[in-house]
Amino acid sequence: MIGLELPLWTLGAAYLAGSFPTAYLVGKANGVDLRTVGSGNLGATNVYRTLGWQWGLLVYLVDGLKGLLPTVLLPGAVGVAGGWPWGVLLGVLAIVGHVKPIFLMGKGGGKGVATASGVFFALAPVAGACALLAFALTVAATRYVSLGSLIGALVLPVAMMAQARAITPLSLVGAGIAAFVFYTHRDNIRRLMRGNERKLGGDKSVQEGGMT
Repeated sequence: MIGLELPLWTLGAAYLAGSFPTAYLVGKANGVDLRTVGSGNLGATNVYRTLGWQWGLLVYLVDGLKGLLPTVLLPGAVGVAGGWPWGVLLGVLAIVGHVKPIFLMGKGGGKGVATASGVFFALAPVAGACALLAFALTVAATRYVSLGSLIGALVLPVAMMAQARAITPLSLVGAGIAAFVFYTHRDNIRRLMRGNERKLGGDKSVQEGGMT
């Protein structure tokens, strides 16, 4: 037991849920190993660019559910309160599973954005909606999915603090997740700074960036 409240099996379940390799399976179903095409990232953006928007949307939604469902369902299944801290812990483990999936030997996961959005839609829906809006507006204005992901990640903890009118433990977790998203997008940031990050719908000769 963790703190005599959260059974250890729930931690494994959250990680395994996050590890479900949505993009990999969608690619294989279409005869493609997404680790070898485009950006090589197993996220919704690479799926969209390689297989089309329908498959990209499906991967984004499933990857979001990988974060939302463990955060919401597992605490209730063992009779503990969701939210802080147990729902947060389970959500973070789902994000880790998405980035380092055990089903792919800990390699070739996504960048964590879609799964993190599912976690925070469960924990802080207003802030999650603000982050999604910031993402959408940034992508619409610039056509850089990676930049939209970074801006959305920054907006998330700020929106939580604004709503609570205080720095809360959950907003600090949100800030930590934002830092993690920046880390997973470090190559995208370098390309953005150099001016050779591929835009949504842009020239395929420009190096691609991922999202989720």
